[in-house]
Amino acid sequence: SYAAHTQMALACLNPPGLACMVLDSGGFSNGYQCGIRQSGAFELKQATWAYKQAKLSPAAQQDPLVLAALEAEDIRQWFTRMPWRPGHSPLASVPEYENYLFEQWRADTFDESWRQLGIYAEGYYDAIPDIPVALMSSWYDAYVRTTLENYAGLTQGRQSPVRLIMGPWLHGDRNTTHSGDAEFGARAAFDGNLAQHWLGFRLAWYQRWLRDAPAGAAPDPAARLFLMGGGSGARDAQGRFDHGGAWIQADAWPVPQARATAFYLHANGRLDQRSPADAAGRLRYQYDPRNPVPTIGGALTSGQPVFEGGGFDQREDARFFGVRQPGLPLAARDDVLVFQTDPLPEDLAVAGPVSVKLYVSSDCPDTDFTAKLIDVYPPSADYPQGYALNLTDGIFRCRFHEGWDEARPLAPGKVYEITIEPFATCNLFQRGHRIRLDISSSNFPKYDVNPNSGESAADAREKRIALNTVHLSAAHPSSVTLCVAAPRDLAPLPAHGALP
Repeated sequence: SYAAHTQMALACLNPPGLACMVLDSGGFSNGYQCGIRQSGAFELKQATWAYKQAKLSPAAQQDPLVLAALEAEDIRQWFTRMPWRPGHSPLASVPEYENYLFEQWRADTFDESWRQLGIYAEGYYDAIPDIPVALMSSWYDAYVRTTLENYAGLTQGRQSPVRLIMGPWLHGDRNTTHSGDAEFGARAAFDGNLAQHWLGFRLAWYQRWLRDAPAGAAPDPAARLFLMGGGSGARDAQGRFDHGGAWIQADAWPVPQARATAFYLHANGRLDQRSPADAAGRLRYQYDPRNPVPTIGGALTSGQPVFEGGGFDQREDARFFGVRQPGLPLAARDDVLVFQTDPLPEDLAVAGPVSVKLYVSSDCPDTDFTAKLIDVYPPSADYPQGYALNLTDGIFRCRFHEGWDEARPLAPGKVYEITIEPFATCNLFQRGHRIRLDISSSNFPKYDVNPNSGESAADAREKRIALNTVHLSAAHPSSVTLCVAAPRDLAPLPAHGALP
């Protein structure tokens, strides 16, 4: 992905040298909102990435003592003691990488440091030449937002074709047909489905546009999207969960056939399209930064050996960092609010952006709110307790309720409207399934933990327990907006995906 960021930057600085471009899971649209931070919170994959890269650095490879010092660190133990302190961290023996980490961790306002070429394509779209671009990422990658924002930025007011590919993968191998425990089937592989193979796809793209498009060439779809879901929900021979899926095509992104639909959160835990009538509906919970909700999959990369991305049953499991009660569902925690639909009467596709509007208040000067969209399978022989598959999630750090440029404390008890923007998704909710939205205030170690004290999470020394409230009344109708479509209205992708 960092090579992709470099390619995007070079396109700005030296446009005559490029006639077309392929960006695979990269080209930061805005590193402050995707790839380094998200809505004020810091992505702790930056810490695991820096630690692994420090061990490969010249300093470590040329000095056995430096390498030994790094290898002696127990990075999982270090994640139990956060935030770290400069000079007293697992990266202390390689100051270059320690400085790299703390520079990003402490830069929690959207200042000029975030508007640099290479991590802020949004500010440079006009400088990128009007050339054919192929963009690719995947629903469980850490660069979903970057890829889709680049698609929007590079298609607006331009003539050259921009093509989008979104698979069900993690960050990396496009022929691995599972992400986490979720298995999508043989159709999920790039090779043999979108093209004969990934190298051939890229060669065909470059040959088409560097040699000029041949006359009468068949049009290719603007977007090739993997619609996750539709599987049996059974456990396969490898012990994975059969979620299934199929490739679809669209003329644009967002998918034109999908309509934005608001689902409202109700104090009784219902999620439906009726706005709440309750004059005083609300739910409150205590968020303790010393006991954060553990991360169980998601759109992640570079988190090993501490955490990993992908689709998993949202149930505590000893495989995951921070789990204290293996076997219990996250939904049973006091600090997780669960809202779900009735079992769906017919199949429903969700394909597009996800936006969660919450009306919130807190008794602390700062806190976080998180949202997670889940496909809830009914009980089955293999999973008699059902299966709650995570699709996408997001976060909002409330000190930035007035904008990303400046942190401002919350007034105790005052109601604020905030918007959480989980990554877009593309999933078929089958008949009998439920659409579920979980609201909480932490998702660790995917994101750093808000201490609730008003201090920056990178340097905090005081941790407070916050009493957080989500308002669910007629005056404050919290909701999630999904882009929904009837599956029959979505166009299947032909074999080999209409080669470029």
